[in-house]
Amino acid sequence: MIRVLVCDDHLIVRQGIKQILADAADIAVAGEAADGPDALAQVRRGGIDVVLLDIAMPQRDGLDVLKALKAEAPRLPVLMLSTYPDRQYAVRSLKLGAAGYLNKSADSEQLIDAIRRVAQGKLFITPGVAELMAEQLVPAGSRSSAPEAPLHERLSHREYQVFRLLAAGRSVGEIAEQLVLSSNTVSTYRARILEKTGVRNDVELALYAVREGL
Repeated sequence: MIRVLVCDDHLIVRQGIKQILADAADIAVAGEAADGPDALAQVRRGGIDVVLLDIAMPQRDGLDVLKALKAEAPRLPVLMLSTYPDRQYAVRSLKLGAAGYLNKSADSEQLIDAIRRVAQGKLFITPGVAELMAEQLVPAGSRSSAPEAPLHERLSHREYQVFRLLAAGRSVGEIAEQLVLSSNTVSTYRARILEKTGVRNDVELALYAVREGL
């Protein structure tokens, strides 16, 4: 029996996943978590074989929780779930140690298959995500015929978090409070983001995010 921890801040989503998994005789929902700290606490108690983890979690976002999980339980497979387009978070999740990445628009059979696959110690990668990974593996000298990687892919995980919040119109103070950072630290991240993306201010950063579909 594959024991699954379902981590999503929306009760209706957790209920939907539980209903889907109820049709799989070899999978059981061993727990539910509505935020990152709760997810970490349940993993520490043991009895979990696979973690289903939403990207957009309160208090600590899914990628922060993923990093913490891989630090504490490196062999525990984590399958990331997201409503965002694959280009935004799929490759980042896999680089941080996720065993797979699945969009919430996937059908129930694909979700069950993904859980079984990662429980066996394998990776679950959709064709779309595989293509994104292949783009990043193209050697620099061979990119004349390949599309250039978007500038935002140069951002670190924390820089990308700050980038998305700035592009959404959040102030430095609001971002500092949400990410539990000092305002000076957020300002430093902002300066790096502007430099790496080649824009001059927050307005241009927001336009860049729209243009890139972020």
